[in-house]
Amino acid sequence: MSARITIALDAMGGDRAPDMVLRGASIALQRHPAAHFLFFGDEGRLAPAAAKLPRLKDSFTIHHTDEVVTGDARPSVALRTGRRSSMRLAIDAVVTGEADCIVSAGNTGALMAMAKFGLRMLPGIDRPAMASFFPTQRGESVLLDLGANVECDAENLVQFALMGEVFARTVLGLLHPTVALLNVGSEELKGNDSVRGAAVRLRAPGVPINFQGYVEGDGIAAGAVDVIVTDGFTGNIALKTAEGTARLFTDFLRNSFQHSLSARIGYLLAYRALRKLRGRLDPRRYNGAVFLGLDGICVKSHGSADALGFANAVGVAVDMKVNGFLEKIRDGLAQLSEVSAPHDKPQSAAL
Repeated sequence: MSARITIALDAMGGDRAPDMVLRGASIALQRHPAAHFLFFGDEGRLAPAAAKLPRLKDSFTIHHTDEVVTGDARPSVALRTGRRSSMRLAIDAVVTGEADCIVSAGNTGALMAMAKFGLRMLPGIDRPAMASFFPTQRGESVLLDLGANVECDAENLVQFALMGEVFARTVLGLLHPTVALLNVGSEELKGNDSVRGAAVRLRAPGVPINFQGYVEGDGIAAGAVDVIVTDGFTGNIALKTAEGTARLFTDFLRNSFQHSLSARIGYLLAYRALRKLRGRLDPRRYNGAVFLGLDGICVKSHGSADALGFANAVGVAVDMKVNGFLEKIRDGLAQLSEVSAPHDKPQSAAL
């Protein structure tokens, strides 16, 4: 990255803010030295903390505000009363063009509500979707929606497929990512009306998506496809189940190596391999969920992220901006609108 990019940061969002945000920005500068940060938050806390991070020198500007969106704030209340909050001001910086993108580890619901109100939706997109990437047996895959939309119709899923495909190209660097709909089976007649209706649209000639049909739950971790599309209800459950399974596996592994003296010796012998495994599964590496469909780049860091995790979320935002994510979405939507896709009513599900 050679051209300067300006990133608005909600410096007061997250369990460990603001120190975590500033240290994360400092780490991000190693990969993106041309970045400039706009920190929105309490200057009395931000200035002394930033002074302790030499790498940040001349790479940030502080915008003071005393108001913060709390973690338990209801989205509607935050939207109505948080106009001067660090989160809202960071979003407004993108709206006015002062910043290229915004990253926050704050309240997810409030961030979604404020970003949707301020940035608006891209023309041709009905609903925003949360997307992120995670490790698989083949590399990394994108999953969306992760909880923004409990119920979706066929058109929503088609739009999610397009946005997920572009996200995989711009962030994961895949040239022709494969896309599939999450379903209860691989047969054509499986699933509900929305899933089958979306499949009909995505199979139409001229659709700019490498659609592979349906994928079942076990295909997510297997890396059967690069992009898995589903409604927010199913996607959120799939994500939380995967996170819980990863923690269970880690606990089992740790307990096994503490079971006996021979097990401890085995741990020492396998240390390098286990260290590699830990790095591959490190959730900080995959931190940064994105609100796709907005007319602006908004990345949500996990609220409990540390500085390295937050830096990776910043990296996601930078990659999306530098690689022209919004422009590619607009191009894809234009191609979709030109496709004359059949809208036959799907047959009844045969489960």
